[in-house]
Amino acid sequence: MNDTNLDVEVNANRSNPKLGFDMPLFAMPSIFSGIAEQNAVRAKETCEKMKAASSEIADILREAYSTNTKGAADYGAKVIEISGFNANSAFDFLTHLMGTKSLSEIIQLSAAQSRKSFEVTSAQNKELWELAQKVATETAEPIRKSFTRVLQKAA
Repeated sequence: MNDTNLDVEVNANRSNPKLGFDMPLFAMPSIFSGIAEQNAVRAKETCEKMKAASSEIADILREAYSTNTKGAADYGAKVIEISGFNANSAFDFLTHLMGTKSLSEIIQLSAAQSRKSFEVTSAQNKELWELAQKVATETAEPIRKSFTRVLQKAA
């Protein structure tokens, strides 16, 4: 083999690139290009479905956030209401305490106030707990149902 033949062989190889497995690029079967086109179409459809699902999920989360915000405001208002009630109760107790004339009256009044405070605090805690559960349920349940629906539709 001389330099002229070698140059021809190198140039011939450059004009006929191979993909691998010694298969020329232009000889790729048309079935592979069809599969590639189908996959591209499927990928585009999947991306469009995911984009729509993402948009729906954002709307769902926006609604849930709004519901949660309202619930948190209701909870905060209830805490303020309870605090006001408890402050008034403490002032009433102090007013009655100032009117006592003996140690036995102070002890009776303190015991009655303690019992009353325990019962009221228990009821208030129950009320706050129920309100917190309501807010959690009103926020989480629509999200769960909507996510399930959106993801099933996207699949």
